[in-house]
Amino acid sequence: MSKSSELAEKAERFGLARVGARPPLPTYLKQVWERRDFTLSLARYRIQSENERNRLGMAWVLLRPSFQALVYGTVFGFIMTGASRPDNFVSFLVIGVFSLEFFNSSMNGGAKAIISNTSLVQSLPFPRMVLPVAKVLENLMNFMPTLVLMFILAIIFGSRPDWSWFLFIPLVLLFTIFNLGIAFIFSRLTVHFRDLSQLIPFVSRMIFYTSGVFFDPSRLLEGRPPIFAAIYDWHPLHNVLSIARGILLEDHEMPVEYWFNFSVWAVVMVSVGTVFFWKAEERYGRAN
Repeated sequence: MSKSSELAEKAERFGLARVGARPPLPTYLKQVWERRDFTLSLARYRIQSENERNRLGMAWVLLRPSFQALVYGTVFGFIMTGASRPDNFVSFLVIGVFSLEFFNSSMNGGAKAIISNTSLVQSLPFPRMVLPVAKVLENLMNFMPTLVLMFILAIIFGSRPDWSWFLFIPLVLLFTIFNLGIAFIFSRLTVHFRDLSQLIPFVSRMIFYTSGVFFDPSRLLEGRPPIFAAIYDWHPLHNVLSIARGILLEDHEMPVEYWFNFSVWAVVMVSVGTVFFWKAEERYGRAN
């Protein structure tokens, strides 16, 4: 046995841990929770620093998704006519674009959470999970004003405020949990496979065009084999958009089973993502 191995065993007997060693999962999650103030401060700092570079500042939090909705509404509003266009198309589209922006920014931000903070990861000892959590919190804070704008636009285009609108509270909570799981998974994947960051925009586009942002999948699937409808019933982003539209729009049904489906997705993704990210905790500093 080498001298270094003997010293390592002796240190272990005295309760000393290796520098950068991965702690047990419960201990690790406790460490993440203990740094919640730092995580929140990091999220706020990023919002402030990003907006300071623009003259309009925080206004871009609302302008960016609004311009996206305007572009998609103009393009697909001309393409989709008659029965192919969903009822209450403006509100339908706004809910889809605004909600998907929260998901895309969490996925893209999570993918860069570790690789864009190389110096921080290599110089300070802290649970690396703090970084993707801070990114999702940042995106959640940005999502709140757009959520208010979504409510205002829904009212302008004919929706009436209702007590059911409070269902957005559990929906946003589930959506945030789901996005955390996605951010954890992509944070680790891009550390080991840097080229994956070049593919993420294509993944975002595929999700955008399959989740029903600007079309109603139920109309598209009419006459198709039942398997396609079953697949859409378990499409997580379609679940979110359908629930949100069912809450806000009077002429859209909110399938109750979608709450169960998306709850399963949220629990599975955050559980798998947490373990997957934690497993590589020791490697993040060295991988960068």
